[in-house]
This record gives sequence, C-alpha cells and structure tokens, in this order.
Amino acid sequence: MKIRGVAAAATITSTVMPTHEFSVDMTCEGCSNEVSQVLNKVGEVEFDIDLFNKKVCINSEHSMDLLLETVGKTGKAVPFFDPK
Repeated sequence: MKIRGVAAAATITSTVMPTHEFSVDMTCEGCSNEVSQVLNKVGEVEFDIDLFNKKVCINSEHSMDLLLETVGKTGKAVPFFDPK
C-alpha cells in the first residue's frame, strides 16, 4: 500500500525540494496513517509512504534533523535514512 500526501504551503512554488528517504518500522495501515498525520502537521512537505517496503520518501526544505524527529514522534523505529 502506498500513501501520497502533501502538507501544503501558503503558496506553491516551482522550486524542487530535496528528497529524503527513511526506513520506518511500519507493520500496518495504522502505522502509515500515524506517519502521515505527523508529516501533515509539520507542513510544507510532500511525501510517499510505501508500507510494504517500510519506506517514507519526503520532499521538503526542512532539515533532516527536523524530519527525523517528526517521524520519530510516531514511536516507530527509524533505523536508517538516506539523504538524496
């Protein structure tokens, strides 16, 4: 199952945002929904959640530390991330 989300900014620009890929210990749709909820709260992100492969790809200008902290708020282990 894949979930795609966008936490919209006040205005949309044509700037390409950096992509960050996280491995997140998700086991069910509830887990992916939690990740989606915390990312929507941070704002100004676009993301894809691949539950089957336990991956979250985030396009955002936010720092890697903020994104890692945000995803960590779910209580799910985030053992690996790959800044792209």
